[in-house]
Amino acid sequence: MATDAERDHGASPETAAPRSASGRGRVRPLVLGVLVLIAAAVVAADQGAKAWALANLPFDTPVHVVGDLLVFRRVDNPGAAFSLASGSTWIFSIIAVAVVVFLIAFAPRIRRVVWGVLFGLLLGGTVGNLLDRLTRPPGFGVGHVVDFIQIPLLPAIFNVADMAIVTSMCLFVLLTLLGVSIDGAQARKRR
Repeated sequence: MATDAERDHGASPETAAPRSASGRGRVRPLVLGVLVLIAAAVVAADQGAKAWALANLPFDTPVHVVGDLLVFRRVDNPGAAFSLASGSTWIFSIIAVAVVVFLIAFAPRIRRVVWGVLFGLLLGGTVGNLLDRLTRPPGFGVGHVVDFIQIPLLPAIFNVADMAIVTSMCLFVLLTLLGVSIDGAQARKRR
């Protein structure tokens, strides 16, 4: 029987191991490992940066790091991106929990490392902001997210978790345009 690596690197259909009826092959430990490591790194970087911002930045006071190109300005965000729907913080907590559960359940279907990177960034960013909503004032599930990075190109103030989420979405668009599938099926079809 061929391994997933052999299937991804041109094994003939006759020698490749059959896939299950659901389309799922074996779980790829490398892909899951990459996903978990990236998610953990994003959460650690995000929470560390937020702890630093809380300890060192005055509230809602611009600190010019690189002129007007990079400004640190700590704010508490009760809403979504651009502080939209600030009165519905608990809804974002529920959505974030649903996204985390979905990503964990879906992760074993991923066969390509680049998709593991994408889902790791998305999972880490979602967990980073969810931790704020669960642990920061004013209370569990309605906590305000700590944002502190501001650049002139965007009207929003954001954080490391937000950067990871946006990067994952840009990577999603790129992979979709390039036809890179999650399970490697496209690559096998071309061969």
